[in-house]
Amino acid sequence: MKNNKIIKLLGETILPGESKTIDVEIAKLHSMTKLKIPVIIERSKVDGPTVLFSACLHGDEINGTEIVRQIIRKKINKPKRGTIICIPIINIFGFINQTREFPDKRDLNRVFPGSKNGSLASRFAHFLVTEIIPKVDYAIDFHAGGASRFNAPQIRIVPNNLELKELATIFNAPFTLYSKNISGSFRNACTKTGVKMLLFEGGKSLDLNEMVTQEGVEGTMRFLKHLDMLNPKKELTVFGEKTIFIEKSNWIRANFSGMFHGLVKIGGFVNKGDVLAMISDPYGKVEHKVKAPNDGYIINVNDAPIVYQGDAVFHISTQLEI
Repeated sequence: MKNNKIIKLLGETILPGESKTIDVEIAKLHSMTKLKIPVIIERSKVDGPTVLFSACLHGDEINGTEIVRQIIRKKINKPKRGTIICIPIINIFGFINQTREFPDKRDLNRVFPGSKNGSLASRFAHFLVTEIIPKVDYAIDFHAGGASRFNAPQIRIVPNNLELKELATIFNAPFTLYSKNISGSFRNACTKTGVKMLLFEGGKSLDLNEMVTQEGVEGTMRFLKHLDMLNPKKELTVFGEKTIFIEKSNWIRANFSGMFHGLVKIGGFVNKGDVLAMISDPYGKVEHKVKAPNDGYIINVNDAPIVYQGDAVFHISTQLEI
């Protein structure tokens, strides 16, 4: 079916079969230097859905940017039908400063839907909700763990949504976690406007990981194939083991401060009582064991060499979907 519909985005017209990069300027640096955020749009001549791939909502989560970069570089964003919008870096201010927040110290992922006249972060959230999201049918937002905590590649979806569960099954990350939308989050704003969003988590802040990137890119290809949007020139990776759905999970926290020595691999299954890590003093006198409180999969590991009492050191599944 031919696509005769004209899409207008950010004041620009994108015709069927057209490729366009639109540079968006929200605000300047304090030095008056302009900052532009490229929004990369690829349209097929054949009608179909509009999909958004976004990353770096938190400016230090650059592994997501690498996933979207590879999607563009490998021309996976050139759809068989429909439209694909890529925004590799949403929080350009945090990306430049290698920080999570905006310069106003606000977490962009807690201020949606934002305000036209609010803080800098709020204004940018308002821009996304009013200019981008109304054009989108499906979205994948790529994230990474914060504060030296490494996430196993995983998709997060709200419970009791069969369509999102199907999409998560198709994406087939090693794990899929059920988690409620957080008020003020990008995912919550998309849900309220009818956009079907998968949230991808993988790796840690200020880090690039080849395994995480591969999982993100291959899952995206399967996602597009399911929507009949994948460029037929692209080879689809064969499914491996099926994603493990996790209904409930808990954080294991350090009971002592000290040097942290992790002993288990991310994504592995452990049994109750297994020693997961040692916390030691720097003088060779004291060592404390961190043990698994239950059987489960380790879906996040703290890579920090030093931890304090109360720090989250492991994220472990407590209940799997049967």
